[in-house]
Amino acid sequence: MLGFINNELKLLKQAGLIRDFTTISAIKGSRVKIDDKWYVSFCTNDYLGLSQHPAVIKSAQKAIKDIGWGSGASRLMGGTFSYHKDLESEIARFKNSDDALLFTSGYAVNLGVITTLVTKDDAIFCDALNHASLVDASRLTKAKLNIYRHRDVSHLDKLLQNARRTAHGARCRRFIITDAVFSMDGDTAPLADIVTLSKKYNAITIIDEAHSTGVLGKHGRGLAEYLNLEKEVNISIGTLSKAAGSIGGFVTGNKDLITYLRSKSRPFIFTTALPPAACAAGIEALRIIRRNPELREKLWNNTAYIKARLKESGFDFRGSETSIIPIMIGDAKKTFEVSQYLWKNGLFIPAIRPPTVPIGESRLRITITAMHTKKELDLLLKHLKAIVT
Repeated sequence: MLGFINNELKLLKQAGLIRDFTTISAIKGSRVKIDDKWYVSFCTNDYLGLSQHPAVIKSAQKAIKDIGWGSGASRLMGGTFSYHKDLESEIARFKNSDDALLFTSGYAVNLGVITTLVTKDDAIFCDALNHASLVDASRLTKAKLNIYRHRDVSHLDKLLQNARRTAHGARCRRFIITDAVFSMDGDTAPLADIVTLSKKYNAITIIDEAHSTGVLGKHGRGLAEYLNLEKEVNISIGTLSKAAGSIGGFVTGNKDLITYLRSKSRPFIFTTALPPAACAAGIEALRIIRRNPELREKLWNNTAYIKARLKESGFDFRGSETSIIPIMIGDAKKTFEVSQYLWKNGLFIPAIRPPTVPIGESRLRITITAMHTKKELDLLLKHLKAIVT
C-alpha cells in the first residue's frame, strides 16, 4: 500500500531534495563536533550564544535537581510548575506587556493563537514569505486567505480594500499576519506601513518576532521596539529557541487575550507542558538579554564586518537587514555541492532547498552570531569566494 513512497523518493533524489540528519556530538562556542571532527557553524539561530551561557546552564541544572526533567502533564492537568509561571511573568516583563502565555514551540504558538482567534468568516492577509507555521495556521482556520507580495504594502492595501468591498456586511474581521524578520532572507517587515493600513481598515495585526527577539531594539524586544511601534501592534508572538538559546513559544498581549487563549487554544490545552528546566533556562536567558546589550553589539559588529566584506567581493545578499545572510545559488544540486565543498573545508552551512524555499531559489543561509571570531568570518569569506564567485 505504501509503494507510492518509493516513486516519490526517486523524484526527490532526481531533484536533489533527499534529506538526512547531520548529528552534532559536542559544541564549543561557534564550533560543533560532527563525526569526531570540528567545524565552524554558520547555521545556528543561537544568535547570542546563550544556550552555552554558564548562568543559563546553571539555572537549568538547578531546576532538574529540584523537580526533575519532565513536567508530566499538560498545563491545565497538573503540568504547571512555578517555573512556567515565573517564565510567563519574565516574558511579560521583558516584552513590556500585561501578560504572556507559554507554548511548547514557536510553531505551536502560531497554530495556537491564529486558529483560536480567526474563524472561517474572517479574512487573513499574509506576507508571501511568512514562515510555514504562519501559513499552515492560516490555512487551518478556513478563513479567506489573501497572500500579498513580499513586503509589498501597495498590494496589501489593494487586497484590504477589495476585502472591505466584498464583505457584504458580514462580521469578517481582518487579520494582517507577518514575520518581523523573514527567516530565509533576513529582511524585515514594513511594520510602520502595516500599522498604518491596520488603522485604515480596522484590521488586527499579529507579528511573529521569532528572529528579532533578543536581536532588534534597544532592549532586544524585537522589531516593534526598534521602530517604536510596540503599542501599535495588537498581538506579539515570539520564541525562546533563537536568540534566547532555549525552547518554547510565547504570545503577549492584554490579560483578556491571554485568558481567552489559555481557555480555548487547542495546541496549548492538549499538549504536555515544557520541562521546568527549559523554563528555568528561558528565564535566565531573558534576564541576560535585558542586562547585557554588549552581546547584541558584538552580534551587529560581526554582521556589519562580514556584510561589508561580502559586498566588496560582489556578493548579493538580497537586502538582508539582519544577521541572516542568504547567498543565492539557484539550482538545488549545485547548492548542495557548494555546501559540501564548505563542509570539506571545515564550515558547516547546510544547503537550503525546496520546499523550504521556492524552486530556483536554493541558497546558503548563513547566520552570524556573537560567538564568531574575525578569523572565522575571514575563513568563511575565503571559501565563499573560491567556490561561488
